Amino acid sequence: MVVKIAIIKSGNIGTSPVIDLLLDERADRPNIDVRTFGSGAKMNPEQVEDVVPKIDAFEPDFAIFISPNPGAPGPAKAREMLSEKDIPAIIVGDAPGKGKKDEMDEQGLGYIIVMSDPMIGAKREWLDPTEMAIFNSDILKVLAETGALRLVQQTIDTVIEQAEAGEIELPKLIVTAEKAAEAGGFANPYAKAKAIAAYEMAGSVANLDMKGCFMTKGFENFIPLVAAAHEIAACAAKLAQEAREIEKANDTVLRTPHMKEGNLGSKTDLISKPE
Repeated sequence: MVVKIAIIKSGNIGTSPVIDLLLDERADRPNIDVRTFGSGAKMNPEQVEDVVPKIDAFEPDFAIFISPNPGAPGPAKAREMLSEKDIPAIIVGDAPGKGKKDEMDEQGLGYIIVMSDPMIGAKREWLDPTEMAIFNSDILKVLAETGALRLVQQTIDTVIEQAEAGEIELPKLIVTAEKAAEAGGFANPYAKAKAIAAYEMAGSVANLDMKGCFMTKGFENFIPLVAAAHEIAACAAKLAQEAREIEKANDTVLRTPHMKEGNLGSKTDLISKPE
Protein backbone atom coordinates (compact mmCIF):
# COMPACT_ATOMS: atom_id res chain seq x y z
CA MET A 1 0.00 0.00 0.00
CA VAL A 2 1.15 3.53 -0.81
CA VAL A 3 0.00 6.08 1.76
CA LYS A 4 -0.93 9.42 0.23
CA ILE A 5 -0.15 12.49 2.34
CA ALA A 6 -1.23 16.07 1.59
CA ILE A 7 0.85 18.78 3.27
CA ILE A 8 -0.52 22.32 3.32
CA LYS A 9 1.98 25.06 4.12
CA SER A 10 0.60 28.48 5.03
CA GLY A 11 3.04 31.14 6.13
CA ASN A 12 6.23 29.75 7.65
CA ILE A 13 7.71 28.38 10.84
CA GLY A 14 11.14 26.81 11.17
CA THR A 15 9.75 23.31 10.63
CA SER A 16 7.87 24.25 7.44
CA PRO A 17 10.63 24.06 4.79
CA VAL A 18 11.57 20.47 5.63
CA ILE A 19 8.45 18.77 6.97
CA ASP A 20 7.81 16.93 3.70
CA LEU A 21 11.52 16.16 3.21
CA LEU A 22 11.79 14.58 6.67
CA LEU A 23 9.53 11.77 5.49
CA ASP A 24 11.58 10.85 2.41
CA GLU A 25 15.11 12.18 2.83
CA ARG A 26 16.53 10.20 -0.13
CA ALA A 27 13.44 10.59 -2.35
CA ASP A 28 13.16 6.81 -2.70
CA ARG A 29 10.72 5.75 0.02
CA PRO A 30 8.33 3.31 -1.65
CA ASN A 31 5.36 3.36 0.74
CA ILE A 32 4.38 7.06 0.63
CA ASP A 33 3.32 9.62 -1.95
CA VAL A 34 3.44 13.24 -0.76
CA ARG A 35 1.99 16.38 -2.33
CA THR A 36 2.71 19.83 -0.93
CA PHE A 37 0.26 22.70 -1.33
CA GLY A 38 1.16 26.22 -0.24
CA SER A 39 -0.01 29.79 0.12
CA GLY A 40 3.47 31.30 0.28
CA ALA A 41 4.34 33.75 3.03
CA LYS A 42 0.75 34.96 3.50
CA MET A 43 -1.61 33.05 5.78
CA ASN A 44 -4.84 35.05 5.64
CA PRO A 45 -8.28 33.41 5.34
CA GLU A 46 -8.49 34.19 1.63
CA GLN A 47 -5.24 32.31 0.92
CA VAL A 48 -6.33 29.39 3.08
CA GLU A 49 -9.75 29.21 1.40
CA ASP A 50 -8.00 28.99 -1.96
CA VAL A 51 -5.40 26.37 -1.03
CA VAL A 52 -7.13 23.87 1.28
CA PRO A 53 -9.70 22.61 -1.30
CA LYS A 54 -6.87 21.74 -3.70
CA ILE A 55 -5.97 18.66 -1.68
CA ASP A 56 -9.29 16.97 -2.58
CA ALA A 57 -8.21 15.96 -6.08
CA PHE A 58 -5.19 14.16 -4.60
CA GLU A 59 -7.45 12.05 -2.34
CA PRO A 60 -4.97 11.78 0.53
CA ASP A 61 -5.12 9.22 3.32
CA PHE A 62 -4.40 12.06 5.74
CA ALA A 63 -3.49 15.74 5.64
CA ILE A 64 -1.03 17.95 7.51
CA PHE A 65 -1.53 21.70 7.88
CA ILE A 66 1.52 23.66 9.06
CA SER A 67 1.60 27.37 9.90
CA PRO A 68 2.44 29.83 12.63
CA ASN A 69 -0.14 30.36 15.39
CA PRO A 70 -2.99 27.90 14.77
CA GLY A 71 -5.33 30.39 16.45
CA ALA A 72 -4.76 33.18 13.91
CA PRO A 73 -7.65 33.90 11.47
CA GLY A 74 -6.17 32.04 8.48
CA PRO A 75 -5.07 28.89 10.33
CA ALA A 76 -8.34 28.92 12.28
CA LYS A 77 -10.20 28.91 8.96
CA ALA A 78 -8.03 26.03 7.77
CA ARG A 79 -8.84 24.05 10.91
CA GLU A 80 -12.53 24.65 10.33
CA MET A 81 -12.30 23.53 6.71
CA LEU A 82 -10.24 20.44 7.49
CA SER A 83 -12.56 19.41 10.32
CA GLU A 84 -15.41 19.32 7.80
CA LYS A 85 -13.58 16.96 5.45
CA ASP A 86 -13.66 13.20 5.66
CA ILE A 87 -9.86 13.15 5.87
CA PRO A 88 -7.82 12.74 9.09
CA ALA A 89 -5.84 15.94 9.62
CA ILE A 90 -2.93 17.03 11.78
CA ILE A 91 -2.12 20.64 12.66
CA VAL A 92 1.58 21.45 13.08
CA GLY A 93 2.23 24.80 14.74
CA ASP A 94 4.31 26.82 17.16
CA ALA A 95 3.85 27.65 20.85
CA PRO A 96 0.60 29.71 20.53
CA GLY A 97 -1.05 26.53 19.25
CA LYS A 98 -0.83 25.00 22.73
CA GLY A 99 -3.68 27.26 23.80
CA LYS A 100 -5.86 25.87 20.99
CA LYS A 101 -5.39 22.17 21.69
CA ASP A 102 -8.82 21.82 23.32
CA GLU A 103 -10.43 23.40 20.25
CA MET A 104 -8.50 21.03 18.02
CA ASP A 105 -9.66 18.10 20.13
CA GLU A 106 -13.26 19.24 19.68
CA GLN A 107 -12.70 19.58 15.93
CA GLY A 108 -11.37 16.03 15.70
CA LEU A 109 -7.93 17.20 14.62
CA GLY A 110 -4.54 15.90 15.66
CA TYR A 111 -1.74 18.30 16.51
CA ILE A 112 2.02 18.59 16.87
CA ILE A 113 3.03 21.79 18.68
CA VAL A 114 6.75 22.60 18.43
CA MET A 115 7.22 24.84 21.46
CA SER A 116 10.60 26.31 20.49
CA ASP A 117 9.84 27.10 16.85
CA PRO A 118 9.75 30.85 17.54
CA MET A 119 8.26 33.92 15.95
CA ILE A 120 10.63 35.94 13.76
CA GLY A 121 11.46 39.64 14.41
CA ALA A 122 9.15 40.87 11.67
CA LYS A 123 9.78 44.61 11.74
CA ARG A 124 10.55 46.33 8.44
CA GLU A 125 13.27 48.42 10.08
CA TRP A 126 15.05 45.18 10.99
CA LEU A 127 13.98 42.26 8.82
CA ASP A 128 15.14 41.95 5.22
CA PRO A 129 15.25 38.78 3.10
CA THR A 130 18.81 38.00 4.19
CA GLU A 131 18.03 38.33 7.89
CA MET A 132 14.91 36.22 7.41
CA ALA A 133 16.94 33.42 5.80
CA ILE A 134 19.64 33.56 8.50
CA PHE A 135 17.04 33.37 11.27
CA ASN A 136 15.28 30.40 9.72
CA SER A 137 18.57 28.58 9.16
CA ASP A 138 19.49 29.09 12.83
CA ILE A 139 16.12 27.81 14.03
CA LEU A 140 16.25 24.87 11.63
CA LYS A 141 19.66 23.91 13.03
CA VAL A 142 18.31 24.04 16.59
CA LEU A 143 15.27 21.92 15.72
CA ALA A 144 17.36 19.38 13.82
CA GLU A 145 20.25 19.01 16.24
CA THR A 146 18.19 18.91 19.44
CA GLY A 147 15.99 16.05 18.19
CA ALA A 148 12.79 18.07 17.71
CA LEU A 149 12.55 17.38 13.98
CA ARG A 150 13.22 13.69 14.51
CA LEU A 151 10.32 13.59 16.96
CA VAL A 152 8.05 15.30 14.42
CA GLN A 153 9.19 12.85 11.73
CA GLN A 154 8.74 9.80 13.95
CA THR A 155 5.27 10.95 14.98
CA ILE A 156 4.16 11.30 11.37
CA ASP A 157 5.82 7.98 10.51
CA THR A 158 3.63 6.37 13.17
CA VAL A 159 0.55 7.81 11.46
CA ILE A 160 1.80 6.39 8.13
CA GLU A 161 2.10 2.95 9.72
CA GLN A 162 -1.41 3.29 11.11
CA ALA A 163 -2.74 4.31 7.69
CA GLU A 164 -1.15 1.18 6.21
CA ALA A 165 -2.95 -0.86 8.87
CA GLY A 166 -6.25 0.86 8.11
CA GLU A 167 -6.84 2.81 11.32
CA ILE A 168 -5.33 6.21 12.17
CA GLU A 169 -5.02 7.55 15.71
CA LEU A 170 -4.22 11.24 15.37
CA PRO A 171 -1.30 12.50 17.50
CA LYS A 172 -1.65 14.91 20.41
CA LEU A 173 1.95 16.02 20.87
CA ILE A 174 3.55 19.02 22.57
CA VAL A 175 7.26 19.00 21.70
CA THR A 176 9.09 20.07 24.87
CA ALA A 177 12.85 20.30 25.31
CA GLU A 178 12.95 17.03 27.20
CA LYS A 179 10.92 15.16 24.57
CA ALA A 180 13.06 16.60 21.78
CA ALA A 181 16.32 15.62 23.49
CA GLU A 182 14.99 12.11 24.14
CA ALA A 183 14.29 11.72 20.43
CA GLY A 184 17.76 13.11 19.76
CA GLY A 185 19.22 9.95 21.28
CA PHE A 186 22.16 11.63 23.00
CA ALA A 187 24.61 9.20 24.58
CA ASN A 188 26.61 11.90 26.38
CA PRO A 189 24.79 13.68 29.23
CA TYR A 190 26.60 16.97 28.55
CA ALA A 191 25.46 16.84 24.93
CA LYS A 192 21.90 16.21 26.06
CA ALA A 193 22.10 19.14 28.49
CA LYS A 194 23.36 21.43 25.73
CA ALA A 195 20.52 20.28 23.46
CA ILE A 196 17.92 21.03 26.12
CA ALA A 197 19.51 24.43 26.73
CA ALA A 198 19.54 25.24 23.00
CA TYR A 199 15.87 24.31 22.61
CA GLU A 200 14.85 26.42 25.61
CA MET A 201 16.91 29.34 24.33
CA ALA A 202 15.13 29.17 20.99
CA GLY A 203 11.82 29.22 22.84
CA SER A 204 12.77 32.45 24.60
CA VAL A 205 13.26 34.14 21.21
CA ALA A 206 9.50 34.30 20.66
CA ASN A 207 8.86 36.29 23.84
CA LEU A 208 11.43 38.94 22.94
CA ASP A 209 10.26 39.18 19.33
CA MET A 210 6.66 39.47 20.52
CA LYS A 211 7.67 42.33 22.80
CA GLY A 212 9.59 44.05 20.02
CA CYS A 213 6.96 43.56 17.31
CA PHE A 214 3.75 44.24 19.22
CA MET A 215 4.42 45.83 22.60
CA THR A 216 7.11 48.45 21.97
CA LYS A 217 6.69 51.79 20.21
CA GLY A 218 9.41 53.61 18.28
CA PHE A 219 12.02 52.03 16.03
CA GLU A 220 14.81 53.21 18.31
CA ASN A 221 13.24 51.08 21.06
CA PHE A 222 12.07 47.94 19.25
CA ILE A 223 15.04 47.40 16.91
CA PRO A 224 17.41 46.45 19.78
CA LEU A 225 14.82 43.97 21.06
CA VAL A 226 14.29 42.09 17.80
CA ALA A 227 18.03 42.22 17.09
CA ALA A 228 18.65 40.71 20.53
CA ALA A 229 16.12 37.96 19.84
CA HIS A 230 17.92 37.01 16.65
CA GLU A 231 21.24 36.99 18.53
CA ILE A 232 19.73 34.48 20.95
CA ALA A 233 18.66 32.33 17.99
CA ALA A 234 22.21 32.40 16.62
CA CYS A 235 23.66 31.41 20.00
CA ALA A 236 21.11 28.61 20.36
CA ALA A 237 22.20 27.26 16.97
CA LYS A 238 25.84 27.28 18.08
CA LEU A 239 24.95 25.48 21.31
CA ALA A 240 22.96 22.83 19.44
CA GLN A 241 25.96 22.33 17.14
CA GLU A 242 28.19 21.87 20.20
CA ALA A 243 25.89 19.10 21.41
CA ARG A 244 26.22 17.27 18.11
CA GLU A 245 30.00 17.77 18.03
CA ILE A 246 30.29 16.01 21.40
CA GLU A 247 28.37 13.05 20.00
CA LYS A 248 30.54 13.07 16.88
CA ALA A 249 33.71 13.04 18.98
CA ASN A 250 32.38 9.97 20.82
CA ASP A 251 31.15 8.34 17.59
CA THR A 252 27.65 8.13 19.06
CA VAL A 253 25.61 10.27 16.64
CA LEU A 254 22.23 8.58 16.20
CA ARG A 255 21.14 8.23 12.57
CA THR A 256 17.68 6.92 11.68
CA PRO A 257 17.39 6.64 7.89
CA HIS A 258 14.33 5.28 6.11
CA MET A 259 15.08 1.83 4.73
CA LYS A 260 14.09 0.23 1.41
CA GLU A 261 10.68 -0.83 2.71
CA GLY A 262 9.99 2.59 4.27
CA ASN A 263 10.63 1.53 7.87
CA LEU A 264 13.24 3.25 10.03
CA GLY A 265 16.75 1.94 10.42
CA SER A 266 19.15 2.94 13.16
CA LYS A 267 22.90 3.25 13.71
CA THR A 268 25.38 5.14 15.87
CA ASP A 269 28.86 4.01 14.73
CA LEU A 270 29.82 6.14 11.74
CA ILE A 271 31.48 3.27 9.85
CA SER A 272 28.56 0.85 9.96
CA LYS A 273 25.29 0.05 8.22
CA PRO A 274 21.88 0.85 9.69
CA GLU A 275 19.75 -2.01 10.93
